[in-house]
Amino acid sequence: MELDIYQIDGTKSSKQITLDDQVFGVEPNEHVMYLDVKQYLANKRQGTHKAKQRAEVSYSTKKIVRQKGSGGARHGSRKSPIFVGGGRIFGPVPRDYSFKLNKKIKSLARRSALSDKAKLDAITIVEDFSFDAPKTKQFIEISKNLNFSDKKTLFVLAESNNNVYLSSRNLPKVKVVLASNLNTYDILNAVNLVISEGAVEIIHDLHGVV
Repeated sequence: MELDIYQIDGTKSSKQITLDDQVFGVEPNEHVMYLDVKQYLANKRQGTHKAKQRAEVSYSTKKIVRQKGSGGARHGSRKSPIFVGGGRIFGPVPRDYSFKLNKKIKSLARRSALSDKAKLDAITIVEDFSFDAPKTKQFIEISKNLNFSDKKTLFVLAESNNNVYLSSRNLPKVKVVLASNLNTYDILNAVNLVISEGAVEIIHDLHGVV
């Protein structure tokens, strides 16, 4: 797939770039993408939820009424889950939600997500750029030039640039990531994908394209 390379002022440069079909032209596998997104979200969960069971509630253990003769049910403690302030039955306890996925599955999921964006013509390639200082206004200008200012956009850079990251941090619909950290969730969560020229080669290398 051949795509034009844009400059940050929104104009086309004289260059084009080839996106390898092994990465950007595969048949999207929806189930594999679902598994990768599920793992990404599960691994982000803290799992620190906790509810007290009847053994942990601070309450009197005095027997409420005598065992027989009251005409009602038998109760041994106010800690019982049927009373207000009692323990909770089978309440949540701290746990680890993370799970593992095969590397080949994660690779196929990323390639499926990238191919899906390519089919939708939602990928734009820009020349490598950097900022001398953090300037949110300058980053907004780039988004407007590329017609993405009102859409959720993922910028993929070849190498870390703290000034670019700081310039985009306050923009709610923009996320900047490194090509080496690209994941299926971020790709699918964005409407448009803006990839720097140098990042394309890194994405190819990550998926074994020579």
